[in-house]
Amino acid sequence: MNASPRRPLLAAATAVAVGGAALAVPAAAAEPALLSRGAPVLASSVENADYTPARAAVDGDQGTRWASQATDDQWIQVDLGAVATLDRLDLAWESAYGSAYDVQVSDDGASWTTAASVTDGDGGGDTVDLDATGRYVRLQGVDRGTGYGYSLWELEVYGTPGTSTPGGQDPAPGTCADDNAALGRPATASSSEAPDYYPASAAVDGSTSTRWSSAASDAQWLQVDLGAVQDVCGVDVVWEGAYGKGYEIQVSDDGSSWTTLRTVTDGDGGTDSLAVDGSGRYVRLQGVERGTGYGYSVWELAVHLGDGATDPTDPTDPTDPTDPTDPYPDYVNPGWAGTTGPITSASHVEVVEHGEGWRLEVDGEPYTVRGLTWGPSFAEADTYMPGLAAMGANTTRTWGTGPDTVTLLDSAAEHGIRVIMGFWLVPGGGPGSGGCVSYQGATAYEAETRAHILAQVEAYKSHPGVLMWSVGNESILGLQNCYSGAELEAERTAYTQFVNDMSVAIHAIDPDHPVSSTDAWSGAWPYYEANSPDLDLLQINSYGDVCNIADFWEAGGYDRPYIVTEGGADGEWEVPDDVNGVPDEPSDVAKGAAYVDSWKCIMEHEDKGLGATFFHYGTEGDFGGVWFNVVPGGNKRLGYYALAKTWGQDIAAMNTPPQIRDMTIEGDVTSVEAGSTITVDMDVVDPDGDPITYVPFFNSKYIDGSGGLAWTEHTEPSPGTLRMTAPQRLGVWKVYVWAEDGQGNVGVETRSIRVVAPEVAGTNVALGKPASASSFDPWNGDFTPKQAFDGDQGTRWSSDWDDEEWIQVDLGSVTSFDHVQLVWETAFALAYDIQVSDDGQSWTTVRSVTDGDGGVDSLDASGTGRYVRLALHDRGTAWGYSLYEMGVYAS
Repeated sequence: MNASPRRPLLAAATAVAVGGAALAVPAAAAEPALLSRGAPVLASSVENADYTPARAAVDGDQGTRWASQATDDQWIQVDLGAVATLDRLDLAWESAYGSAYDVQVSDDGASWTTAASVTDGDGGGDTVDLDATGRYVRLQGVDRGTGYGYSLWELEVYGTPGTSTPGGQDPAPGTCADDNAALGRPATASSSEAPDYYPASAAVDGSTSTRWSSAASDAQWLQVDLGAVQDVCGVDVVWEGAYGKGYEIQVSDDGSSWTTLRTVTDGDGGTDSLAVDGSGRYVRLQGVERGTGYGYSVWELAVHLGDGATDPTDPTDPTDPTDPTDPYPDYVNPGWAGTTGPITSASHVEVVEHGEGWRLEVDGEPYTVRGLTWGPSFAEADTYMPGLAAMGANTTRTWGTGPDTVTLLDSAAEHGIRVIMGFWLVPGGGPGSGGCVSYQGATAYEAETRAHILAQVEAYKSHPGVLMWSVGNESILGLQNCYSGAELEAERTAYTQFVNDMSVAIHAIDPDHPVSSTDAWSGAWPYYEANSPDLDLLQINSYGDVCNIADFWEAGGYDRPYIVTEGGADGEWEVPDDVNGVPDEPSDVAKGAAYVDSWKCIMEHEDKGLGATFFHYGTEGDFGGVWFNVVPGGNKRLGYYALAKTWGQDIAAMNTPPQIRDMTIEGDVTSVEAGSTITVDMDVVDPDGDPITYVPFFNSKYIDGSGGLAWTEHTEPSPGTLRMTAPQRLGVWKVYVWAEDGQGNVGVETRSIRVVAPEVAGTNVALGKPASASSFDPWNGDFTPKQAFDGDQGTRWSSDWDDEEWIQVDLGSVTSFDHVQLVWETAFALAYDIQVSDDGQSWTTVRSVTDGDGGVDSLDASGTGRYVRLALHDRGTAWGYSLYEMGVYAS
């Protein structure tokens, strides 16, 4: 309940005080248009890229915000797309406001002119008049009003949109299109500073809050595949701070032979918009000279096409890689066959030199790691292990090993599966997970962990199901949540030294199985290389950036091979946002293809990439399970069969899942009234002609963090058309539809909707009127009573944690009304009364509720009085009461 305060943007038609100086908004012949909503945005820094990105300042949601680093000279700018006539800038500050700042404009994003200056800002809402033109508008900080950085709920630019390109010249018809042909296309790079955080794909995702960042050397490159040979007439490069001083724009038809279209020798960062003339399927940004001591860092790479451009995904093209009629990529490569059937005795496993590198051998026979991470409980191993073996897998992986692991090992060996035996180290399983410890010096934690690991190795070293040992998971990355600066470097060094000590000790007990360690960041490998010479091979967890691992390995010159210990479709942290501002989950078909694409990239790194255990052979059917699991609820998905085909299984002889070609929610998904009817249209084909059963769910993760899926009743007026009732609670919900074939297979698709309060006929006579309450939360922001009557569903009143509380509004005079609408935050009321009074002393109840369930309560409540009170009697949660809005309506 300790939410941050939310302030509405100030009304545009009033005079606004900024630091005591009134800025009158002039009358205009036509209301200026909001130009900045959802436009590309860039900032000098962000406090936290996941929670306070720059894009949050232009998303129209006053519950999200941009926050900068804690220095004065920070800025945020928005690209309006064309030179516009500017009328005003509205700012909604979070607590960390600017006491002094400039509003600057530019036609090209490089040369800036100050259009207005504020020297006495005091936070809240600022409206700054502008009399200027420009394509780019920048808020340039001069002096912070607090000890934090700058933090904005919203930045809104109003004016008249431009109809010409920067410089005032309209583009000639058919010459160079404004559309970005690189958007969402496959991208690769020579290296990535941290593949899970700064992948090549981030430079073509349409977001200027995510970026690609290279290794720190000059000859680095970034390229995008347009899907077909295209006429290229323009390239835009939006640089982060680490820009290229010298670089080339190159094109290629085949990705091998390159032609330079443009050479830049005097780059200075910012945004470079370059006119070029050439054609190619691939467009490359080839670095020549860095402008800083870092690598190259690009927010966005945009490619513009001219005459002769074709649609690379023409559905009539039989080679169309996105053809939904064939969801299984045509790539078969199971690697080394390895052993088959039950494993009855312990094996000798080793990494040996082979060809241009290495291979894994089991009892002298070559072995490719081919599998998925294990999800079900160990007690369920006999139930689910046959399905893993049937898809051609020979390996599974655990994160922890203990006395109950024997159950998994016994079942695995019986079905011809070997296990990568994992050991947890803190922090592990995600950045900072499990707490923080120090690896510098002898500690009780190290002693206890060492004893546990060696005891398990001693217990299981002779089990037929053991393939190798894996010490630690994602800890090198996770240590950044515990330490920083020189201390972080010291801890990472000490951690990898501890891993090496464990490897030596394990090898002393068990010389027959390799030892490794895994992390979620290719930047961890240099630490292993420097401090863990005893490890037999490297490991990495990588999803959307897995196809860049080979380049990173080659650039690092590593002296041992690797396996991918987690991988699959782009993760929630890697995909662009959808229309509702939440991660746009890949489709069922895309997820299946991602496994195959990842496997292909690993196999093509011959004698270095020794295989993978993809994520995840899990049975959970929750938010994360739908995103990653291939057998949610025990039902097999497209990803299961896509891997089975790639691993050499004949899926033509198998009954396979329904193929979801499209899922459409009718109407405006950004504004779905609470309790209204939602219509979902499913385009699904079952390749075996099985009847399809549709099962819909809702999920509220982006409201309250919940991972569970809530089944919802529905009707099906026609095959594939589902109707259901929207949730009462406001916010962005995920809608899931499971398409089951009754044969143990399922297709799952999901879309988002934003639930809003229903419109109420009549006039809200309580809007903006004086309010009071029995109590309010004074500690965590502005949760005063007036917030429930300001017309903004992003602000709220919050009470003390008691049952008997009240909030009331003074209508100014005796007024008749006939409807009351309550919009609850999570902390709702089970029981309450609507009361009226002429004098604020004597109260009459006009409506009672005893079965409140939160969300939106729209109540017929007729009454007459000057004061209207919500008398609260019974809380629905352990918190107090929290109300976004209380509307009193007269028809």
